[in-house]
Amino acid sequence: MKPARRNGGTPQDIARNLTLLRRSRTPYPETPDEARLETFANRYRDRDFWVTFDCPEFTSRCPVTNQPDFGRLRIRYIPDCECVESKSLKLYLFAFRNHPTFHEEVVNRVMDDLIAACAPREIVVEGEFNPRGGISISVACHYRRADPTKGAEPANRDAETATGRAGPGGSKGRRTEGGRA
Repeated sequence: MKPARRNGGTPQDIARNLTLLRRSRTPYPETPDEARLETFANRYRDRDFWVTFDCPEFTSRCPVTNQPDFGRLRIRYIPDCECVESKSLKLYLFAFRNHPTFHEEVVNRVMDDLIAACAPREIVVEGEFNPRGGISISVACHYRRADPTKGAEPANRDAETATGRAGPGGSKGRRTEGGRA
């Protein structure tokens, strides 16, 4: 079966801009700042579908003790015009292995970098980190574009945004851009 031409051409047309897949030798970035997240055109942007990455061997370093931290990252997103290429994501996540960072920072930075790379309609990044000092840490963040013409905004920022009722820092019926009262 010949692939249909949708929103960006054939898979070969789409792959022309992906540089990491065609290399015979893979360069491993030392830091997340050196890594490059590559994207390709979403041929099915007329519908919502979830893309899920499960990264069970995530490693970074504790910024205080410099000891390795191990965990699992789960990334789910609904693409808009672009999808993240998985090898570039693998290399990006690999770049954290010697990077000193807190767990909360990892999850939020990964989400921010993916939003900058592919501007998804919605994204969820979850990190489950192995115990350190007898305590394991789970971090989750969720981002959703409320209106495609406005760009991305955080989802469920506070009780008012989530329920439509007044919550901490807000009163019902009075909102500014981003859902804050």
